[in-house]
Formats: sequence, structure tokens, C-alpha cells
Amino acid sequence: MSPTSTQVINVNGAWCWFQDERALVDPEAGLLVVGSIASGGGTYGARRVGDLDLTVVDLIRGGARAVALHPGFEADDHDVPALWRRPDGRWLAVYARHKTDDLTHWRVSEPGDPTRWGEERTYDWSEHTGGRGVTYSNLHEVDGRLYCFARAVNDDPCALVSDDHGDTWTYAGRLFGRPKIGYVNGYARYADGADGLHVLVTDHHPRDFDNSIYHGRISAGRLHDSRGSTLDAELFAEPAPSQAELTTVLAAGIEIGGARLGHAWTTDIREADGVVAAVMSARADHDEKTAGRVDGRDVAVPDLRLVYGRLGADGQWTLTQLAQAGPGLLPHEQDYSGLAAIDPYDIDTVYVSSPIDPRDGTRHAHHEIYRGHTADEGRGWDWTAITEDSAVDNLRPIVAPGDPTTTHLLWFRGEMRSSQDYDCEIVLRSSPR
Repeated sequence: MSPTSTQVINVNGAWCWFQDERALVDPEAGLLVVGSIASGGGTYGARRVGDLDLTVVDLIRGGARAVALHPGFEADDHDVPALWRRPDGRWLAVYARHKTDDLTHWRVSEPGDPTRWGEERTYDWSEHTGGRGVTYSNLHEVDGRLYCFARAVNDDPCALVSDDHGDTWTYAGRLFGRPKIGYVNGYARYADGADGLHVLVTDHHPRDFDNSIYHGRISAGRLHDSRGSTLDAELFAEPAPSQAELTTVLAAGIEIGGARLGHAWTTDIREADGVVAAVMSARADHDEKTAGRVDGRDVAVPDLRLVYGRLGADGQWTLTQLAQAGPGLLPHEQDYSGLAAIDPYDIDTVYVSSPIDPRDGTRHAHHEIYRGHTADEGRGWDWTAITEDSAVDNLRPIVAPGDPTTTHLLWFRGEMRSSQDYDCEIVLRSSPR
């Protein structure tokens, strides 16, 4: 692959943003692996609908190969796998459907070869969920144990735990718990840190609730707030604590960038060089009477914003407007945006998908990808266009971790009609740092 190149690596695929890592690099083998779901509305859709794919990219010799980890799994972008590289050189992939059953699935690769996989195995949550379904997979090692965080019991953030690098799993418990409002409870993003696992989480779905966003950290078997204070409840003990006991990062109704923000949603969180940053989306100056539902129909919220948050050494969060995100991406999902990704090795650098150019406010026909860099901890941003004059939308960027020498930027482009129906291809752009 040339020093800075862009290539299509899968002609049919997309992903949601509540699973991680969705993409990983093995720098020694020169391989990048990214998970996605094929849609019946995309290329070769009739024969690929619902395929849960891993695209394996040879970063040294070039070329990409799509491996169907589970053909015909489910046509839903919520189902993409979380990936983890085991100490023995094998890859682990864990995945679940979108609340249509109670199973978490996993497979383990042959040593060093993410194109060859062992048998699929499953964990049945139904004893704990009462048959109400499970969604999402997030793989993180905490205090020497591997956890798979999912949305499960009472639609709260929950976890499975493994002491054998993902060969077997047992139920750990609920991370948070509270009465459910609307569709589900908190939407959580997770990030590895030097002193534990960061958690960034909402109250509920922004469609159903005027969300605030909270931050905490898991370490030494306990939950801590942003200042390091320990919550009274033991980790995974019942009754599970409310996420509102953590530090409030973005409070509903806060004014940022001249707008009152609400109905917030978690987008990304990373720690690099001991500093934590987060990106969140929110509705700006939203009038419940005129947007969201009009004449009994869903409509897109007209003005979404992306907010950058940075955690200081004093445990205080500083928030600034990152970019305008445009109107909601889908009429029936008015809070969907093109999203943003923080560089896992440089939290001063973000990649944003928006139809509004952050350099001058120009509105474009489609979502473009922009690289933003701050030299003053988020107060100001310098922007570079990664895509321009596109004929289709460029959505949901990912910066794949694993190789600190090269930025491997992924996104998908095309037409997205819903989380289950889209015509999108996956693109990779690699460049030296």
C-alpha cells in the first residue's frame, strides 16, 4: 500500500458505533481486520444479506479478503463483532444480534491468521434477561480479566467475564441499573486507560429522554467517578448503581457554542498519554413541539452538534463545540449523525463526518470526512478535508488501533436508508503519522 492511499476493501458493509474494537491492526503481521454486516440493499445483496464479515487487509502486499464469520447472521449494523488479539496470537471475535435473541456468539482464530476460525460457540443470557434480548459486544481487559460488555438485563449495560482469554464466558452482572424509560437504558462507550477502563454513558435513548452524559472508570474491582472517588456499590453487585452517580460530563440544557444542548448521545472516548477525551452528539435548541414528531411522523432533528470533552488532572471536564453535524441522518432515527472518531494515539486529532464544512460552514449535499487537530486542548481546531465533492455520504469513521506509526482511517460510503437497509462500501485510507 502506498504511503497515503485510499481503497475500497469491502463492497457491501456498515457498522454501528457501540461495539469495540470494530477494527484492529496486527503490526507485526501487517494485517488490519475490520468487522461489518452486509445488507440486502447493497452489492450482491441477494446472496450476501446479513453476512457478518471480517475484512482482512494485507497492509504490506496490498489486497483485502472478506471472510464471512457467520453467513446470513442478521441484516443489522448493530451486530458487528468486537475484536481482540489474544496473548497466544489468536484473534477473538464476539458478536450478538439486535435484541432478536439472547445469545452472545464468539469464535477464536487459528494462531496469527484471522482468515481461519474455529467453531462458533454461544452464551445464552436468557436466565438473566427473561428472553428480552441482548445487543452489542465490547471486549476489554480489566485488572487481568477479559470482559465482554453488552446491553442485556433490563437493557442496562452488563458484562460477561472470561479467565481464559475468551475460550469460555460466565455472567458478571449489571454495570448500571435503573428503571427503564422508552426503548433501552444507557448507551455506553468504553476505552482502555493506564489506570482502568473508562466508561462514557447516557441515561437512556435520546429519542425517549433528554439525556445527560456521565463518565467513570473501572479499576481494582470498583467503579470510580472522574475525580477518582469510589462509588459505594461493588462492581456488578445488586442493586447495580445508577450511572447518574458518576461524574456528569455533559448536562442536559448546557449552553455550548451559543446553543442549548439536549438529548445527548455518546460518540467516542479515548485515552492517550494519560489524557482522556470524548466526543458526544446533542440536539441544539431543540423544540419538542416542532421537531422529532410532526403530525404523528418521525422527522430528523434539524441541527445536531458534536461536542469535544477533555478530562483535566483535577477531574473536571472542559467542553467545547467540535463541529456542526447537520440534520439527523435518518427521518426515523433523528439523532443519528455521521459521527466522529478520536485518534487512539493522539486525542488532539479527530475525524468528523458532516454535511457542513467545519472550516467555513458551507453546507454540502453529502456527508464528507474532515480531520480536525487542536493545539490548545480543544478550544480551537484546524481542519483538513479528507473527502470532497462526493456523490454519496461518507459515514462513521474509525481510526483502527494497533499501529502507532500509521493512521488507518476507515469509513463507509453510499446510501444508508436504515440500520438494516443500506448500499454502502467500506473504504480504508492509510497514511504515516
